[in-house]
Amino acid sequence: MVVPEVRMDAAGMVHKDSPKFSNGTPLPVDAFGMRAGHGIFLIALILLVFGVVMVNSAGLTVKPDPGLVTSGAMTQTQFEKLSAAYRPISMDNVLFGRTTVLAGIAILAMFIGSRVPVERLYQLRGLFSPVPWLLVAMVAMLLLVHVPGIGRSANNSARWIGSPQYGFQPSEMAKWGMLFVVAWHCCRRGGVMKSFLHGFVPPLIAIAVVCALIANEDLGTAVLIFTVSVFMLVAGGARWWHAGMLLPLGAIAAWGAIVASPYRMNRLLAWRNPFEEPQGIGYHIIQSMSAISGGGLFGRGLGNSMQKFGYLPEDTTDFIYAIICEELGVVGGLAVLLLYAGLLYLGLRVINRMRTGADGLAEPSVPHFSQLFGLGILLTIGLQALINITVVTGLAPTKGIALPLLSSGGSGWVLTAFSLGLLLSIERHSLRREAGVVETPPLNERAPLLLPAAT
Repeated sequence: MVVPEVRMDAAGMVHKDSPKFSNGTPLPVDAFGMRAGHGIFLIALILLVFGVVMVNSAGLTVKPDPGLVTSGAMTQTQFEKLSAAYRPISMDNVLFGRTTVLAGIAILAMFIGSRVPVERLYQLRGLFSPVPWLLVAMVAMLLLVHVPGIGRSANNSARWIGSPQYGFQPSEMAKWGMLFVVAWHCCRRGGVMKSFLHGFVPPLIAIAVVCALIANEDLGTAVLIFTVSVFMLVAGGARWWHAGMLLPLGAIAAWGAIVASPYRMNRLLAWRNPFEEPQGIGYHIIQSMSAISGGGLFGRGLGNSMQKFGYLPEDTTDFIYAIICEELGVVGGLAVLLLYAGLLYLGLRVINRMRTGADGLAEPSVPHFSQLFGLGILLTIGLQALINITVVTGLAPTKGIALPLLSSGGSGWVLTAFSLGLLLSIERHSLRREAGVVETPPLNERAPLLLPAAT
């Protein structure tokens, strides 16, 4: 067998017969003929396909037994309502159902995102800049959820706009939109980022307004947005002690939101000791832990979960990881963790990509804005997955945070996939820049690595 000759340069391993740019420069790949972006797309595709399978599995129901009425377990009206909601599983439902359609839309969104020129959007000025429009759209959408006839409530929370089948959550738009706004500010105002009043406070006001609009209905998402945004400000040049000053204020605000809401206080009490009220406030987390422990090492088998049949609430959404562990065991749960770890690792490789400069020294090939924006995407996905898994396993109080690309969702899947597509775009343009196909940004638009280079 003939092994293709490879050579090492600052961009990585380059195959002799690898694809080339229009100017004849080889496209950098690793020893397996893949780029980091290929791995990101592959992992996202695996998560989406796995999500379709697990959502359909967790959504399985059994046909109601008429004996429930004769035994007095439920009224005839309740039985008829339950029977009307029953949908037997079929191949058509799996292949052409809502979940599969949304997964297809998410894949399309990822492709669209990969074609978006991220740096060009950053360079736009005035009314052509997307930043003011993003801020206005985020605030307007978050307010519209409270308008009768437009907003929709579910589980006592007004979080949605549109129909139950294909509506969307404005908080999802805010979660990803704030990343662009914060990265834009850090790069535009890079010279004053170490100043508390001129560099740190202005974006903090915008972040606080958006998070305040979300926190009343969805405290978990508000905390996620605020945490990621502050981390981005520090990575963008703000001082650590500026962020440290927010810790006591944030703790007071979070405690006030918990005390003001009885159901949030109940969640905190249930997390402290769920077995004090196993049929009350502790029921949810007990059923989740029962599902995980019931799966053992290799699980009950795909589709064989017991907890999904009316025992574990939110089994297709926020607590789908418990069903994964029950049906596929510890092995399946660890496989999911490895997929997320691989996604984050490959994302770091994209934003920390290096090239050889004119002076022969290594320098970042990704502009500062793309680095910071990409870091925000990775922080959001990583922290969201961490919060969800700690909640499901009982390590944190219950929060309404979905598992990225796995929990059943519409706007969550689509916007997460679109954001990963933007990471692919960042890599594609950095490769073209290394090859001289696009003009390298001025030196003042590049910055040292935000994190240690991934090798």
